[in-house]
Amino acid sequence: MTVITNSPTRRGLHRAWYVAAVAFVAILGSAGFRATPGVLITPLQEEFGWSAGTISLAVSVNLVLYGLTAPFAAALMDRFGMRRVVAIALLLIAAGSGLTVLMTASWQLLLCWGVLVGLGTGSMALVFAATVVDRWFVRHRGLVTGVLTAAGATGQLVFLPVLAQLAQGPGWRFASLTVAVAALAVVPFVWWLLRDRPEDVGTTALGAPPGEVRTEPARTNAALRAVTVLASAARTRPFWLLAGGFAICGASTNGLVGTHFIPAAHDHGMAEPVAAGLLAIIGIFDIAGTIASGWLSDKIDPKVLLGVYYGLRGLSLMVLPGLFAATTEPSMLIFIIFYGLDWVATVPPTVALCRRIYGADGAVVFGWVFGSHQVGAAFAAIGAGLTRDHLGAYDLAWYAAGALCLLAAGMSLAIGHARNR
Repeated sequence: MTVITNSPTRRGLHRAWYVAAVAFVAILGSAGFRATPGVLITPLQEEFGWSAGTISLAVSVNLVLYGLTAPFAAALMDRFGMRRVVAIALLLIAAGSGLTVLMTASWQLLLCWGVLVGLGTGSMALVFAATVVDRWFVRHRGLVTGVLTAAGATGQLVFLPVLAQLAQGPGWRFASLTVAVAALAVVPFVWWLLRDRPEDVGTTALGAPPGEVRTEPARTNAALRAVTVLASAARTRPFWLLAGGFAICGASTNGLVGTHFIPAAHDHGMAEPVAAGLLAIIGIFDIAGTIASGWLSDKIDPKVLLGVYYGLRGLSLMVLPGLFAATTEPSMLIFIIFYGLDWVATVPPTVALCRRIYGADGAVVFGWVFGSHQVGAAFAAIGAGLTRDHLGAYDLAWYAAGALCLLAAGMSLAIGHARNR
């Protein structure tokens, strides 16, 4: 264990804010490729003749690995440090997105877009934000969780309209190379500024009392710890309610809207850059919604917040099929704003519940819960693609996702009072 006997004496911002800033930039960089599936589906169909189902399979592999890598990444961060894990993750993203430009067959899309980028983004998923908050913050935890979660939405906001224009102008290969360069550009900042623990620089977490005694994590096998934590959490009812609700969260966001909104809008005559711009607007309002959700998670029972968020999302998805048109109608803009406020608002209360119920294992538990999020997203991505291939429209996918969100609202309210184990 490490004992910190003195409080920070340096004037100015606490070091925790610098760590949070570089984490925000790193998550922002990884979000670039996360924004590209919806932009590239149509160009890949036109160039290679691949079906929506074939391309959606690569998206599904990406989403599954994005989620299932998270708990192991949390354990690896305990074993080897956040800085090393995040730097390697960004290099994987850059390699996967860069090599995509050389592909000539669908299995190569599966390897580059699915496996390499899935592993890289999974290692930098929301579990990274949870780890930063757990180690560096005692005060403002909910707020900082909301801000770091919003980094993904900000990445979508920054990259999506640009990538859509590049895909239609210079071409989708140029768009993929842009993502690779952006990921590489973040690596030096991570290596220079990110630090694993406050003790590494002789300080304490923000809001921690001077002289706090912190127990270092056991230097055990990262995979073994991740599996052990899962085995323990899986014996509790809250884990399955959180994981089930978060699986539906992934299905109704990344898997469905994030992947298929642009091609669905294109089916109704809307230009792809316009549809991409609507998703970017979701990103704008998601930033506000997620930060507000983080603030509320410090003040309101998180299970109540989850129930409200899922319920409102379900109702909004059920009205979406009637809003698509060739032009941007006011009703669609209302949906975009409303849905954007709710997009990732579920993350701060879910992190708060994992921390409150599972204590020191909360970040790893959240990694597994987040894994269920991406499994749900993967099923929705390929399911919606197959629905489009066989029925010629996405309507059934929107209605099914809305109904599932209402189910998730009930599951969240059933979690009960959080308790320490």
